[in-house]
Amino acid sequence: MWRGAISFGLVTIGVRLYTATEEHDVAFHQVHREDGGRIKYKRVCSVCGEEVAYQDIAKGRELEDGRMVILDKEDFEHLPVKTDHAIEVMEFVAAEDVDPIFFQKSYYLEPDKSAVRPYVLLRTVLENEERLALVKITIRQRETLAILRAREDILVLHTMMWPDEIRKPDFGFLDEDVEVRQQELKMAGSLVESMAGDFEPDQYTDDYTVALEKMVEAKAEGAELPEVEEEAEEGDVIDLMTALERSVEAAKKGRSSSGSTKKSSSSGTKKTASKSTTRKTPAKKSSKTA
Repeated sequence: MWRGAISFGLVTIGVRLYTATEEHDVAFHQVHREDGGRIKYKRVCSVCGEEVAYQDIAKGRELEDGRMVILDKEDFEHLPVKTDHAIEVMEFVAAEDVDPIFFQKSYYLEPDKSAVRPYVLLRTVLENEERLALVKITIRQRETLAILRAREDILVLHTMMWPDEIRKPDFGFLDEDVEVRQQELKMAGSLVESMAGDFEPDQYTDDYTVALEKMVEAKAEGAELPEVEEEAEEGDVIDLMTALERSVEAAKKGRSSSGSTKKSSSSGTKKTASKSTTRKTPAKKSSKTA
């Protein structure tokens, strides 16, 4: 758990940081196929060949000339980071100005008991002004950019990559002069319109993980595994326009058979310029994991 304070202007808000997400991947161990024994690894020095205890392991940076620079905990304490317990607001930016490619991890912020009022103030002004707070934060001795935003009744912090950590795309097709025909654009627009809807993440499920867990349970019980259905092979090779036309037809049939209606594209979020500052304070979390 991380604890510190948000500071913007002369306002300081004491907060605690909690991870906002968790992955549900099925974890596997490396084992010996013959008897199921776990595979273990030893930390062996490449110079002397001896096994090294964890407390004797340091961090090293190899230079271009081959020299190894060894850094200890005391060395990192001399780095020019302001503090490990501050979230410094540098400026407030429009949401559309921030490319999602910069985002890394997400965290919930819980205010200290004495900081609830300024916390709600910051959350509400971010909502009303439709702005994000661009901040700097140091987590585990690493300084990073981050974004603070209001989500429902909580402030959420998203750590970000530095600009020089974003790779520049370098693909051959970018140098080609590719022309898209007007009728293809029109048909693609029809396909987008026929598949348009609101983002409701609860309606989607991780089918692969569910199937994987069922397979593990079946093997544990000695049951037979279900047969894998082979995908039907495509018949004739079809051109782009034909593929678009068939896709629009399939999308329309799918919508009508499921009884769902196309949602208007005008049902997106609307600006609420006069939200009350007396909204409820953040609800309790069900779990706290740093």
